[in-house]
Formats: sequence, structure tokens, C-alpha cells
Amino acid sequence: METDLDRILTDTTLAQETVRPPRLLAAMRHGALNGGKRLRPILVLECARLFGRTDEGVQQAACALELIHCYSLVHDDLPAMDDDDLRRGQPTVHKAFDEATGILAGDALLTLAFDIIAEDPVHSDPAVRLRLSRELSRAAGIGGMAGGQMLDLLSEHRDRTEEEIRQLQSMKTGALLRYACRSGAILANAGEDDVDRLTRFGEIVGLAFQLADDLLDVEASAEDMGKATGKDAEAGKATLVGLWGVEKTRNELERLSRDAEMLLGTYGSSAATLTAIAGFIVNRSN
Repeated sequence: METDLDRILTDTTLAQETVRPPRLLAAMRHGALNGGKRLRPILVLECARLFGRTDEGVQQAACALELIHCYSLVHDDLPAMDDDDLRRGQPTVHKAFDEATGILAGDALLTLAFDIIAEDPVHSDPAVRLRLSRELSRAAGIGGMAGGQMLDLLSEHRDRTEEEIRQLQSMKTGALLRYACRSGAILANAGEDDVDRLTRFGEIVGLAFQLADDLLDVEASAEDMGKATGKDAEAGKATLVGLWGVEKTRNELERLSRDAEMLLGTYGSSAATLTAIAGFIVNRSN
């Protein structure tokens, strides 16, 4: 993934492009090539592998999703949003460059993703490429990640029910993780029953990821996380950890891990890596 992202984020212009400004490109690279778990693209690759597809076109689709995720982090860190100075142990993009460049870097990462996922190697059938692009747009947009971020901002310092918190988290965090699993199956021409099963797996790991993230914000150190912690409570964020407490949250994470394992049981040992990923999400320390 690092090699592919490095190749994509170069100063070589594509057809219909004029020039790639060095400062903007440097900011994009700072936001995308700064470590991270690469969880979303790994899920794309492993879900496609489950149904027999492992070529470079799948990696390209996975890169498109990771660019969307990286754009969201660049914008989330801006002063008008979460106002963070650190990301993955390094200065955030707007700190390393400036706020305007951070905004443009996020914009450029977002739009580049749709360029990449529309290219022929992603899938031989243009109808499938269109489906992937449309579903990625919906996962990232007003009814997905961006909409969830809006709901999250509106929930600061306000009481929210469990249902409301689950909804905003399923959009803010869960939508891209759900898409990752779903798109992997689509890329490999899996049947719709399998696409639905992997979609459900994505929903489970999406909720588990957010719960683990909220727990870490309460319990982990800034050194372990590579970013400031304790910010959810400070900002008055609506979280299930805040609503339930730590013990119930841990119990829910264990339940989600069992659900994920049962869901993948039908694929036997072929799903061992996906099962391990679910376990990592539940038990991660950063």
C-alpha cells in the first residue's frame, strides 16, 4: 500500500492535468504517507482475496479508499473541526504547512480517489467501476462519513440516546469500514449473498473500531496514540463509552468479536486473516 500510494502521489501529471503544485503535493504526501494502520485498504484486499481476486486492480481500489480516509483526517484535524496538532506522532498537515494548504490537500486527496477508482485496471466491467464509485461517494458523503461528522459536531455538550450515538458513529466511522468490506466482495464478483455477509462484517468491525477508539481516548496515553487523548470528554463528545462506562463497552467489544467470528465461520480457514483483523480492532492499543 505504501508503495502504491507513493507512486500515485508524484509530480507526474495525468492527461487533462496542467501541473501539480509542489507545495500542495507535499502536503498531500504528508497527510497520506505518514504511517497509520491502513486498515481500510487491508480490508478491501482481504475481502477480495476471500473470493479469489488478488491483482493490482484491487490494490488500486484499496488506495482510492485510503485517500478518502486520509482526506478526512486532514480535514478533521483543522482548527474548525477537532483542532489537533498531532496525527500519527507527527504534526498535522495544517501545522506542518498552513490551514489553507491543509484544506486544499484534503480536497485534492478526495477528488484523486475518484480518478483512481474509475480506471480500467480496477475492474474490467465499467458498470462495476461505476457501482464502486457511486457506493464510495455515498459512504463518504452527506449520508455517510461527512454527514456523521456533522451529527458528531451537533452532539457536542448535548445528551444523546444510544440510538442517536450508534447512528452518528455508523456514519462517521462505520461507513468507510463497511464500504471496505463490501467493495472487496464486489471487486471479486462475489454473489450478492456474500456481498451482504461481508457488508454485515464491515458494520460489526466499524462499530468495534469506534468503541475501541473511544476507549483508547479515555485510557491510552498520547505517546501510545500518536495524538492527543482525553479530547472526547473535553469537547463534550457523545460516545457510547461516555454513556455506558468502560466495563460495558469492553463487554460489547467482546460480543462484537464473537459475532464477527461466527459470521465468517462459513468461509472456514480462508477467512482466518479477516478474523484476526477483527480481533486486532477489538484489542488494539493505538
